[in-house]
Amino acid sequence: MSHWEHRQVTVDQDKQRLDRALAKQLPDLSRSRLQTLIEQQQVQVNGAVCTDKKYQVHAGDTIFLVIPPPQPLSLEPEAIPLDVLYEDEHLIIVNKPAGLVVHPAPGNETGTLVNALLAHCDNLAGIGGVERPGIVHRLDKETSGALVAAKTDFAHQHLQSQIQAKTAQREYLGLVHGSPQGKAGTIELPMGRHPVNRKKMAVVEKGGRSAITHWQLEERLGNYTLLLFRLETGRTHQIRVHCSAIGHPIVGDPVYSSGHSLGVNLSGQVLHARRLCLTHPVTEERLCAIAPLPTDFTKLLTVLKNR
Repeated sequence: MSHWEHRQVTVDQDKQRLDRALAKQLPDLSRSRLQTLIEQQQVQVNGAVCTDKKYQVHAGDTIFLVIPPPQPLSLEPEAIPLDVLYEDEHLIIVNKPAGLVVHPAPGNETGTLVNALLAHCDNLAGIGGVERPGIVHRLDKETSGALVAAKTDFAHQHLQSQIQAKTAQREYLGLVHGSPQGKAGTIELPMGRHPVNRKKMAVVEKGGRSAITHWQLEERLGNYTLLLFRLETGRTHQIRVHCSAIGHPIVGDPVYSSGHSLGVNLSGQVLHARRLCLTHPVTEERLCAIAPLPTDFTKLLTVLKNR
């Protein structure tokens, strides 16, 4: 069952707007979500309800916040074709195309992978929660590749714990601008929400969560480099933010590679989840799914090799 969540924070400095003070202390909630909660009378400052997001709070003030359970979306099964890499009665692994959103959200309630899975699988509804039935982990809209979904509650919990315990291994191939030094390396930079643009993630000095990306050189292609990535943590946009932070953003990334152009039309960023290895929740055998590269990606590599 969904439940009401209660949070309490203590303001750490004088003269801050209420919504900004909350956003700073609760990086897992977007500022627009916090502003909505303030409007809905779910926020108290020093015991009094406050509905003004611009209200000035001061060091030592106590803010109490009540987060109601999310409203279930009306999810419709849709006959969207799926590229299935593996399937049995417990789980399904698909090769997600770039441009496909994983699960519905307000304002984007149809045409997602979840809508496709509901049409493809029986009895998926409700597994792992109403909003994201069957979804164990995500890929960004513009990232293609291998993604597993669960068909039973047992498989869902088992697979999620593998993702959290890092026993499920995910490998990505990405094309970056420039030429990183060396043949392999590790990027270890903590991440959190961008302090100004709340829709972006960023490397942050304070209040971020640990984020570790291992990379290894696959091929140098003139001004570009093909890298293999292994994730030790799974933060939102992690590879994209880390590559941008070291000055080698992912080619075609609409958010984190501004100022870099390629002169080739791309449907998304050139980042692909190539390999997903996990332990089957029931048979306990090791399963490895390899997702073929999208045609855009292979065409681009061919163009660069022939330059």
